[in-house]
Amino acid sequence: MTRSFAGPSRVLTLTTDFGTRDHYVGAMKGAVASIAPRVRILDISHEIPRYDIAEGAFAIAQSFAYYPRGTVHVVVVDPGVGTDRKPLAAMAGRHFFVAPDNGVLSQVFEKAGGFQARSIEERHGLGVLSRTFHGRDLFAPAGARLATGLPFREIGPALADPVLQAPVSVANGRGRVLHVDSFGNIVTSFLPGDLPSGQGLAIRGRAVSARAETYASARHAGCPFLIVGSSGYLEVSLNQDSAARHLRARAGDDVFAVKADA
Repeated sequence: MTRSFAGPSRVLTLTTDFGTRDHYVGAMKGAVASIAPRVRILDISHEIPRYDIAEGAFAIAQSFAYYPRGTVHVVVVDPGVGTDRKPLAAMAGRHFFVAPDNGVLSQVFEKAGGFQARSIEERHGLGVLSRTFHGRDLFAPAGARLATGLPFREIGPALADPVLQAPVSVANGRGRVLHVDSFGNIVTSFLPGDLPSGQGLAIRGRAVSARAETYASARHAGCPFLIVGSSGYLEVSLNQDSAARHLRARAGDDVFAVKADA
């Protein structure tokens, strides 16, 4: 299918779990620059927790819509590198995405309300595909080609059933922790409308029912509270402290709606 919007933006983003100590991110940027020297390369994050597909899914879903239409987003959180997992290209929300087919784009697809996916052919890579660094050898080059106008239909054959994580939703008063940020705020899958007045959230057996409109307005120092975060989800937070450390919470933990006095 041809693009339903006007051409590539010549912007390419990178999201990885590589960190910045090693050469990996720099090598990916070099691969992009060698193919598309006029494309602007922007970093979303390289501090996704190692191998954490769910955290990578959250990061890209919370970021992509703030870039120009037609931006190419290369997302590499790839514990299955070198196996038979497919390399994936997708169109969703008027953006392009390049990633391993392991569910890391699930929240993007959900937020965009639909997607088209294709399996990336190796001919769009650098020519020699290592078993340990597809970010450099295939994903970055394929992203660069899309950013300079390669028609999406030419990236490879249609992929009807990409790997998808469970939807980010609340069912029967049960959700999950989507993300723990560097401040220790616990981002849950609960939207404000999922939690009626008089109810709180329980994580790892601890119930939190106090609410605040800002971090600084929390009534009691040292007590966790609920706040609507910038992602639109309810977060469990502590004023100038780590709620995640206090509650020993991490991404993927179950979260339950409970009565406020539970």
